[in-house]
Amino acid sequence: MESEIKEFYKDKTIFISGASGFLGRVIIEKLLRATEVKRIYALIRPKRGKDIRERIAEWKTSPLFDVLLKAKPNALDCICGIAGDCAEPELGISAVDRELLLQQTELVMHSAATVNFTEPLHVALDINTRATRCMLQLAKQMPRLVAFVHISTAYSNCVIHHITDRFYPEHLSCHVSQVLQLREMLSTDMFDRMAPVLLDKFPNTYTYTKALAEQVIQTESGDLPVCIFRPAAIVASSKEPVSGWIDNLYGPIAVLYGVAIGVLRVAPIDKEAPSNIVPVDGCSNLALVAAWRTAMDAKKTAAPPTATIYNYVATGSNAIKNKDFTNAAEGVRLDFPLEQSIWYPFLHTTTFIWLYKLATIFYHLLPGFLIDVALRVRGQKPKMVRIYGKIHKNIDVLQNFLTESWTFETPNVDRLRQSMSAVDQQLFDFDLNGLNWKEYFYRAFMGMRAYLAEEPPTEESLKRGRLILKRFYILHRLLQFTLICIGILTARWILRLFL
Repeated sequence: MESEIKEFYKDKTIFISGASGFLGRVIIEKLLRATEVKRIYALIRPKRGKDIRERIAEWKTSPLFDVLLKAKPNALDCICGIAGDCAEPELGISAVDRELLLQQTELVMHSAATVNFTEPLHVALDINTRATRCMLQLAKQMPRLVAFVHISTAYSNCVIHHITDRFYPEHLSCHVSQVLQLREMLSTDMFDRMAPVLLDKFPNTYTYTKALAEQVIQTESGDLPVCIFRPAAIVASSKEPVSGWIDNLYGPIAVLYGVAIGVLRVAPIDKEAPSNIVPVDGCSNLALVAAWRTAMDAKKTAAPPTATIYNYVATGSNAIKNKDFTNAAEGVRLDFPLEQSIWYPFLHTTTFIWLYKLATIFYHLLPGFLIDVALRVRGQKPKMVRIYGKIHKNIDVLQNFLTESWTFETPNVDRLRQSMSAVDQQLFDFDLNGLNWKEYFYRAFMGMRAYLAEEPPTEESLKRGRLILKRFYILHRLLQFTLICIGILTARWILRLFL
């Protein structure tokens, strides 16, 4: 049986924003490896003195593209970089490149976003919301367009705690057109001062501006064949192109990496809350399948299309909780110990913020101060207190997402998979119900060690890591015993004073 989806993408010209991002690169890799696309126009901004050609050339050394380049050595030749910046008006695209995109693009994948929760409102609005409007306006002028995929987030409506696959404009304090108008009228400083009023119940500028972007799609997409993809927290790949691949420290991975290093020892986490995480390769596959389905559905009707929303979160019997995630971390620490760890990895959790703040004094700040004193004695620059300051700041930003619960409905994703052939279900697999989480965590932590800690997966490196872990375990138990003895002696001394 032939693959309908491979046939759909054959000789297609695709325009992808956020091409250099975590998900964007995985989408590009899958397109080049599994389909016969004609051209990928990748919106990339020059960075650190490198032009876009140099940035794309660097992908040849990335483990993400190893499998692809072994099978198709010239695969990256299909990528044409488009210089641009979603923070700029009209996406910062030149007139020449704009005309090229208008004439040739058949499918748009809008993946670009800033995921910084503490981004100033004007910056987050420009990148996450205004750029979405610009992409839509561009798409409306593309005569060959068959599908437009907007990549949002499952938390774009996090002001409520049960989320279905529909729009929620009623939770926005102000219509998106008015917010964008205010952005044009006011100085950046004055506009940012309005953030508390505009955000209202939204916890940060990221979720708020992503909600506004969805309203842009709802109200301004017109007769475009469009869909919205809402993935949960995107983490390491499950199987393809390589298992466990990850290149960032966002969200839950940042927490687990801190634990593995032995730096993070206490965190405000509700262990009974759902752990809404999804592997990046599943996200890539679903985004590509959603584009195919959107194009096919648009062919079947002459009526103006309604944007289909795909919530991508594990639900039902295969949903997991935060405790499954943290327990998995403890379960594999002996399998993939880090050579660069500074203490035995463990994590205490609480849902009481005051208790977490108190515990950080004893588990983080006091040990950090003692380490800094030791570093000063050795003539080295102190750093641990400063590091803990950054860690605590990041946890404060993530606090809502670590202690609160969200549940989701995913009927559109279920119907999407049912519409696929058996061949395509295997080739573009995004089924979370069939995912073995225990095996996935094993692969994810192996990848965290290899790609984030950059420690080779060799037996020699693992042996050194286990030896270091064993030493820290002994020291950890000795410290616990010492503290217990001190506590008992202190209690006896206090009792003698009053008896």
